[in-house]
Amino acid sequence: MEPLRPPLLEVKRNIEPKTHQAKSSSRLPLAGPRLKRGPDHMENALEPAKKRTRGMGAAPKIDTSRPRALPLTTVPQPHSQTAAQKFPKRTGPCSTAIAAVLKNQKPVPAVPAQKPGTSTVPPAVVGKKPGRRPAWDIKGQLSDVTAELKRCREKNQTLDQENQQLQHQLREAQQQAEALGIERSTLEGELAQVQAQAEQGQRELRSLSARVLELEERLGTQEGLVQVLQKEQLELQEERRGLTARLEEQERRLQVSEAALSSSQAEVTSLRQETEAQAALLAERGDRLHGLEVERRRLHNQLQELKGNIRVFCRVRPVLAGEPTPSPGYLVFPPGPAGPSDPPTHLTLSRSDDRRGTLTGAPAPPTRHDFCFDRVFPPGSRQEEVFEEIAMLVQSALDGYPVCIFAYGQTGSGKTFTMEGGPDGDPQLEGLIPRAVQYLFSVAQEMSSQGWTYSFVASYVEIYNETVRDLLATGTRKGPGGECEIRRAGPGSEELTVTNARYVPVSCEEEVKALLRLAHQNRSVARTAQNERSSRSHSVFQLQISGEHASRGLHCGAPLNLVDLAGSERLDPGLVLGPGERDRLRETQAINSSLSTLGLVIMALSNKESHVPYRNSKLTYLLQNSLGGSAKMLMFVNISPLEENASESLNSLRFASKVNQCVIGTAQANKK
Repeated sequence: MEPLRPPLLEVKRNIEPKTHQAKSSSRLPLAGPRLKRGPDHMENALEPAKKRTRGMGAAPKIDTSRPRALPLTTVPQPHSQTAAQKFPKRTGPCSTAIAAVLKNQKPVPAVPAQKPGTSTVPPAVVGKKPGRRPAWDIKGQLSDVTAELKRCREKNQTLDQENQQLQHQLREAQQQAEALGIERSTLEGELAQVQAQAEQGQRELRSLSARVLELEERLGTQEGLVQVLQKEQLELQEERRGLTARLEEQERRLQVSEAALSSSQAEVTSLRQETEAQAALLAERGDRLHGLEVERRRLHNQLQELKGNIRVFCRVRPVLAGEPTPSPGYLVFPPGPAGPSDPPTHLTLSRSDDRRGTLTGAPAPPTRHDFCFDRVFPPGSRQEEVFEEIAMLVQSALDGYPVCIFAYGQTGSGKTFTMEGGPDGDPQLEGLIPRAVQYLFSVAQEMSSQGWTYSFVASYVEIYNETVRDLLATGTRKGPGGECEIRRAGPGSEELTVTNARYVPVSCEEEVKALLRLAHQNRSVARTAQNERSSRSHSVFQLQISGEHASRGLHCGAPLNLVDLAGSERLDPGLVLGPGERDRLRETQAINSSLSTLGLVIMALSNKESHVPYRNSKLTYLLQNSLGGSAKMLMFVNISPLEENASESLNSLRFASKVNQCVIGTAQANKK
């Protein structure tokens, strides 16, 4: 016969799994739901649980007068598959009390735990408040407004991201609250079963009082079990107090988060309103800035017209090492009209002729030649000073006016140095071409803030013996086979283009400098009596500028031509022609013919003649659109400081004086 199991042992076995489960799941997750209830409500909700806990914690009294009863049978515990998958099963008096509290609470959104030292309030944008700019600094004010608008947009984007994260965390907290509600129902069912088993065990204990003698041996074991249960009860009570404190802390943090969220939403609304106001102000200032830019271009063009659409500058190069020093009175630079501080505009060349004499046999006094130009640069003038004088003319090209700048003079007078600069790559010695390109790129970058976008296309050709060659040609295109022709861009078009020539889009100064180095290698040079390496051709650097204002539908375009003319010295009648001199003779004849045609074209434009002989020379034909009444022209006449070149210097100065007396009509911008 199988021995009977003690009823108290059966009760212990039924309680032990639940005890271990309660121990393993005694702590709630940090991101669980938070209860918006005060301490009084929680005490009322936990009161039934406390009574049941006290009932289970006391040791039962055993009645030995009752007869023995059958052993207790274990009741299977109901199990919720959904709750078991998400959360561990909890039993015990404390879990029952917490379930009773959670049963009456509504799920609230959870706020993720934050690291120490962090804050839910977005950091304020801290920046040094710029000083108040003067009223005329429109570009600076626009830059400040643009920077402020950018910061506001970044802050708005950050707040939107934080709002989305809080909403996502709120949905997760609601899902956890629903899962805890299911678990609460399961735990209540288990608690009811445990209570039913406890009542059944008590009834069996009263009926089994007669079996006290058999159970006395096991009494010690049962008493030990009761002590363990009492100890566990104390631990659960302590854990309940800890969970209550954590719950209060979570509720406090939730209130802080909700207040921060409300503040953030109000700040976002304020920032949106401020952004709209800034956008309206920006549009208004954009219209005003556009009007000011139109007025600036009009006044700038008017100023250039007052200075003259044809201007002539004279530049005297310094004496080089090894050259004789000229006499003190050979070249004199009288001060400007306003005194010594005013830049000089006059030049006096005194020339003595040994063939002339007086009746007494004394040498004749030197002949004085006075010339007046728009500006005269003495030998000590720097490249930067020269460019500052033509910078406004380069600005006119960016505004849509065709501009042409010549360097005229005899061989060795410094024309190539004026246009391209020194051979060593020294930034202080850079010529007009690299400085003009640098200036254009800088101004175009500033104009981009006003809605203007510019593109630049560069070409570099030379005219040698009335033949056009591409100085940017490479590979098989170089040499005699690379001759080019001047053609119109299309039927009915006034724009001229050079066939077989490279037109290179450029976007920075370094790209242009690389083209200048390539052109310098390909240019036709030869040794002459005046210079060891003399340019025997006209070089034409052309930069086609195209500007567009997309929002306003404005377009403008114009070429900037920088021309380094070949040496203007005359033929020597007593020259004995050798095998090498015949080539120099043909070159000089072609150069003088083209320079003579240039003078005739300028005179015809000044006299407003019906026929202008552009086609008499490849040079004037190529520059046709930059020499007419809608263009602005500047000629640098370069002369040597040496007295041995006085004859050629006088011829150059006389030619420049004739050009300076010409007047061309009002220039018109090429706008659409």
